[in-house]
Amino acid sequence: MRKTVVSLSTLFLFLVLCPAPAAHAVSKEIIQLQTQVQQLQDALQHLQETQDQQLSVMQHVMQQMSDSVSKISSTMSTLEQQVQAQSESGGGKIDQISGQMQGINDSVDALRSRIDKLSAEVQAVQSQLTNISTQAAMQQQGGQPGQPGQPGTPDQGGGQPAQPQQPQAPPVNDLYQGALRDYNSARYDLAAGEFGDVLKYYPQDELAGNAQFYLGEIAYRQGKYSEAIKAYGVVLQQFPGNPKAPAAQLRKGEAELAIDQREAGIRDLRALIARYPQTPEAAQARSRLNGMGVRPTAAKPTAYRE
Repeated sequence: MRKTVVSLSTLFLFLVLCPAPAAHAVSKEIIQLQTQVQQLQDALQHLQETQDQQLSVMQHVMQQMSDSVSKISSTMSTLEQQVQAQSESGGGKIDQISGQMQGINDSVDALRSRIDKLSAEVQAVQSQLTNISTQAAMQQQGGQPGQPGQPGTPDQGGGQPAQPQQPQAPPVNDLYQGALRDYNSARYDLAAGEFGDVLKYYPQDELAGNAQFYLGEIAYRQGKYSEAIKAYGVVLQQFPGNPKAPAAQLRKGEAELAIDQREAGIRDLRALIARYPQTPEAAQARSRLNGMGVRPTAAKPTAYRE
């Protein structure tokens, strides 16, 4: 009888103590997860401190770049005044000089836009690092992160399903600069597609008006004057404050003259002079009209007398 009691006691103890190794293993895994989370938090904290130090350096560099761009813009303004003076005095090679200045202005505009975008991206990275650190701390306080079946966890066992990510367009500056390179290399069809993507994905960006202008330039260089006229017209209608608006008005008039739309061409050149009188494009329009024997400004109607 005593042996039977001892055997039953031994069996009971064995059954009770048998699951202990599994429970111990689970506890060990939890400790490992918590340790890994803490290590990630420490790494993120160090990364954020390093990023804050680099941010101040980057901001200083961007300020220097912005000052340099301002100096270039000032120099360009002086050159534009000189070109206008030469044009009014009958100097030669005005078209070539204006084309070179246009290319420099494009590069300056793109550089200024890139500086602004870079500053915004730096601030976004800093904000993301802060959010990641906060989320990691919340997950550590709330329990094991990312367990299947938890609400809001994108898995197959339960909760919200994962949403497919939509393809994102390249950054606007990358699109625009690539299109500009292809345009300058006379790869017009490729450049037209890239400028079209700028308008498609970033219709409100400041570079959208430039992209529309270059669509007109591509059509003009390919001898498609009717398409060029339409493209320049879109610049004037939808982007009237864009720096390319005076050039678009000039090129629209030239395209109209190229297909014998004399009255329309004269009207657009005169509109350019009236609307942007101090620009180099207005000076070119005056020279063109004078060469045609046409007055740069329309004659005022004479008063009717009985």
